[in-house]
Amino acid sequence: MRDFAQDHRWLSINTATVRKQHGVEQSLPDILEACAQRGIRAVSPWRDQVAAAGLDNISRLVKTHGLELSGYCRGGMFPAVDAAGVRAAADDNRRAVDEACALNAACLVLVVGGLPGALTGKALHKDIARSRSQVHDGIAALLEYAKANHMPLAIEPLHPMYAADRACINTLEHALDVCDALDPASTGALGVAVDVYHVWWDPKLQAQIARAGKERLLAFHVCDWLTPTTDLLNDRGMMGDGVIDIPKIRDWVEAQGFAGYSEVEIFSTSNWWQRGSGEVLDTCIARHKTVV
Repeated sequence: MRDFAQDHRWLSINTATVRKQHGVEQSLPDILEACAQRGIRAVSPWRDQVAAAGLDNISRLVKTHGLELSGYCRGGMFPAVDAAGVRAAADDNRRAVDEACALNAACLVLVVGGLPGALTGKALHKDIARSRSQVHDGIAALLEYAKANHMPLAIEPLHPMYAADRACINTLEHALDVCDALDPASTGALGVAVDVYHVWWDPKLQAQIARAGKERLLAFHVCDWLTPTTDLLNDRGMMGDGVIDIPKIRDWVEAQGFAGYSEVEIFSTSNWWQRGSGEVLDTCIARHKTVV
């Protein structure tokens, strides 16, 4: 396993980690500059942040600061109640691929979606099998476009508590089943994003990471699971503050040949988003050296 103690060469910041400090939305250009000033070499921005600042502008700033993108957040959200909704999702996902290509991202992360309408508070049906079928078909269609544009797709399985509203793929095993069905030759065009927050609890995790192998392991995300967790979405912990054995999981991932960034992704309304972005980034650097 790589030694992170001496520097933060392999630290990436998912820009959600410092996107809303003290209740104030932080601009993506400011986030990129703060990362570059601290020698952070990689980021993973969100599409809405890029849209707000302008794709061409962010592409230029990424190059100016010498940054890499460990991933791009996010594509997915495939399920819909009708054909028009399915087509709209497909169109939006192709745009996401285009944006990821313009930014030279390592992969486009897919949060696949759940029951239509659930994310806004009212599910329009209860047929999760239908949603999973639409996810399968949506990824299959997007994969052809992504391959043509040389942009790898990374399915991110989310914790089962998000099955209704955000992702009906909830285990690494399920994500890899989709990969094997759609990309049986394991070409590197389709793989997974392993976020410890979502998968740390899974008794099959080590075996499924081994199953994924180097070609399927496209991204590795870190934060921590707090006890108690006071908000199922926005109470993620800084690495080392919770119960996840992050080094053990990183060891499993790197044993398969993964040599990319450890991407810090923290949503924290009542703690880390109440601090200055500089303090948060400095803490990420320190914890990356000691507990990741």
